[in-house]
Amino acid sequence: MRFIRTNGATLHIDHRPAAEGMPTIAFSNSLGTDFRIWDGVVAALPAGLGVLRVDTRGMGLSPLAPAEKVATHAADLAGLADALGLDAIVPCGLSIGGLIAQKFALDFPDRTRALILCCTGARIGNRHDWEARIATVRAEGIEIIGDATMARWFSPAFHAAAPDTVAAMRAMVVRQSVPGYAALCALLRDTDLTAELGAITVPTLAIAGGLDQSTPPALLEVVAAGVADGTLRVFDHLAHIPCVEEPETIAAAIAGFLAEKGLTHG
Repeated sequence: MRFIRTNGATLHIDHRPAAEGMPTIAFSNSLGTDFRIWDGVVAALPAGLGVLRVDTRGMGLSPLAPAEKVATHAADLAGLADALGLDAIVPCGLSIGGLIAQKFALDFPDRTRALILCCTGARIGNRHDWEARIATVRAEGIEIIGDATMARWFSPAFHAAAPDTVAAMRAMVVRQSVPGYAALCALLRDTDLTAELGAITVPTLAIAGGLDQSTPPALLEVVAAGVADGTLRVFDHLAHIPCVEEPETIAAAIAGFLAEKGLTHG
């Protein structure tokens, strides 16, 4: 285990240095998860690519600190990059992690080499639904939403083929802290980056799952069209957490994109 204190928070991280001339991908996880959701993707990435994974404030082993502003989390990534001696990174975010990745590209454009956005949007959900989610978990705990969350997150085929993995993911979600979960729901309630997309000029890959009920492909279409250099990939058979459902597919999409944009060698 490794922890770095930056920007007023102590963050649980995993870091694999990049080979010379290769970029580092900084992974941000989804609401209710920790950085282990990227295990399969990291294992399938080409050798030499750097990896930085972080448990978002209030999730996993990162203690809760003020967490309701997306700019705070973008600054966390910048602070981690500073601590690790990384001049520029490739943020890769899933769902709420995608909002954090977009905000990093907006606030730290000179430190962003490319952007990878997975099952996310510039605006996710609506205020009413997030307020209701916050009220529910505060009153009844996260356990109450566990089954519904899994139903949205994974395709019917994956539920049938990998029930043990689905059960493990459910356990990960319901064991998160209520204050941490509620704080990130508030961030989702309040964040809309749609009007700022045009300021993102780095090559951007938007990955969507055709069966994603939480962030359907239409949200990624908006992002890919809104940034200066966007590429949309839709995997019709995948749902909201494709990095767990089919990590090799996501790793191949990431590696292919970085190679196409001339950011990798070998």
